[in-house]
Amino acid sequence: QVQLAESGGGLVQAGGSLTLSCVASGGSLSNNAMGWFRQAPGQHREFVAAISWTGGNTYYGDPVNRRFAIWRDSAKNTVYLQMNSLKPEDTAVYFCAADSASGRIRVGVEGYGMDLWGRGTLVTVSS
Repeated sequence: QVQLAESGGGLVQAGGSLTLSCVASGGSLSNNAMGWFRQAPGQHREFVAAISWTGGNTYYGDPVNRRFAIWRDSAKNTVYLQMNSLKPEDTAVYFCAADSASGRIRVGVEGYGMDLWGRGTLVTVSS
């Protein structure tokens, strides 16, 4: 059973940057699409970004487009999320996810087809 573990969350001031990491263990996800979601207190889980198995295709949610960047290092079984120009409304628990069934980003599929989840890492942006 592949497990995902996020790291890199913390407290940052508005306008600052953070980089999250997600390492897969117990197996390789190099052939799978992966992504990041977030959930703020009292809110539904929200899509943040996704990346195809090759890393050649990426897709972003509107609230983070042009501020966040996703990339992967398949040799390290790791996907990253660079977050720039952070805003207080970016405060949330950030979850790493993977699609066990596809290497493509499945836009239009519920949850982008992601069915493997990490436990999350908290990002807090102060104003």
